Amino acid sequence: MVKQKLISRITFLRKFKSMQMVHFATIDGKKPRVRPVTLLKIKGKLWIATGTKDSKIKHLKDNKNIEFCQLLLKGENMGYIRGRGVVKIVKDKKTRVVIAKKIPFFKMFWQDLNDPAYSLLEIILKDADYMRPGKMIPEKIKL
Repeated sequence: MVKQKLISRITFLRKFKSMQMVHFATIDGKKPRVRPVTLLKIKGKLWIATGTKDSKIKHLKDNKNIEFCQLLLKGENMGYIRGRGVVKIVKDKKTRVVIAKKIPFFKMFWQDLNDPAYSLLEIILKDADYMRPGKMIPEKIKL
C-alpha cells in the first residue's frame, strides 16, 4: 500500500534544484508523448520554457493534463519524483520577461524577451509521488 503524506508546497519544492532535466508527458489524442525537458524552479513555482511551434504546445492546447518524472540519484541508489497536474500557457508579458531573464540558456533558443517563438509553461501540480533513493515504496503526496 502506498503511504499518504501531506507536506507543504514549500517543503516539496525544496526537493527541486533551480534547473533539472525531467521526462515530460503530454497527451496527443489518446496517446501519451514523453520527451526530456528542462524544468525550472523560479520564484517558488515550476516552469518550462519551450518553442511555440513545438508539438507539446499543440498537445497542451488540446489537453492541459501533464505528468513529469525526475530521477534522483544518491550514491548507487535511485529514486524519483513524479508530478501530475495541468499546465498554464503563460501569456502575461511581465511574467514571461521575469522568468526569461532567469533562464541561463534563453539566448541559445530565442532572439529576445519578446520573441514570439518563446512559450512559457507554468506547471500547476495536483499531486506527486516521491520515492526516496534507496527505498522501494513511493510516498503519495497531495499538494
